[in-house]
Amino acid sequence: MLLKFQTEPLPIQEIPIHKNVRLFIKREDLIHPQISGNKYWKLFYNVNHYLEKNPEKPYVITFGGAFSNHIAAVSAVGNLAGIPTLGIIRGEELQHKWRDNPTLLFAKRNGMNLKFVTREEYRHKEKLTEFLQHEFPEALIVPEGGTNEEAVAGVKMMLNEQTKDFDYLCTAVGTGGTIAGISKFCEDNQKVIGCKVVDDASLENKIFELTLKHNFNLIDSSFGGYGKISDENIRFINDFKEKYEIPLEPIYTGKMMQKIFELIDEEYFPENSRILCFHTGGLQGIEGANLLLEKQNRNLII
Repeated sequence: MLLKFQTEPLPIQEIPIHKNVRLFIKREDLIHPQISGNKYWKLFYNVNHYLEKNPEKPYVITFGGAFSNHIAAVSAVGNLAGIPTLGIIRGEELQHKWRDNPTLLFAKRNGMNLKFVTREEYRHKEKLTEFLQHEFPEALIVPEGGTNEEAVAGVKMMLNEQTKDFDYLCTAVGTGGTIAGISKFCEDNQKVIGCKVVDDASLENKIFELTLKHNFNLIDSSFGGYGKISDENIRFINDFKEKYEIPLEPIYTGKMMQKIFELIDEEYFPENSRILCFHTGGLQGIEGANLLLEKQNRNLII
């Protein structure tokens, strides 16, 4: 087994907010130095089951954007296990710029081959997947963000005896795999809040298809759009780190926590609620975000 079960539970830290609710964060970002947070669990069964069936000549292919946490995680898995990997990267304009991109440079240093496709080609990933599966019939092709039924099963391991004590479970939502796993395997009395950072009207149906449950609520947390970083986002992330000594990144966890703080101020949660947010990692993205912010002569994320 390449990726292993964790015998020691990850820390759950209380965020002292002096309100009529209690707020906590589960540090999934600490699970592995390179395979970060929810990516570890979304890849857990995908990779382990595949290697059990194909131990001789494994090959892993996946999809992602320029600063994709998923691309970084898959490349790290490949490097750890000596598995060849291929990343299908959105945006052919990056073909001659990847050395300036910290995420893609990290992936290349891990041995991942990169294939750059146009945004139009990338939108039709189903066709790309069919072509790749025909060309590499023995390969494991993991979808963008790692979201599939195997990923949902892996996310179950983000829940344990400690997480049963909370009224609300909160996570950032991109492709929907993490919230699907939390919703599917949480306790019947728990409510799940998904802080949606993408504009995808189909997400609710996708999550329901993976869970067959309606125990989750998606709340727009995009703050101007996916990948957009406002000055307010930067201030919140930097203040949060200074106050609580917990780093956040600007695409997922930073926006999730900012939205949860807003909901608390708006008294969205009933009095005495116990709220648990999952820190899903992705801190590798801070370096790339700061490169863009620096070019715009804006404040950086500390």
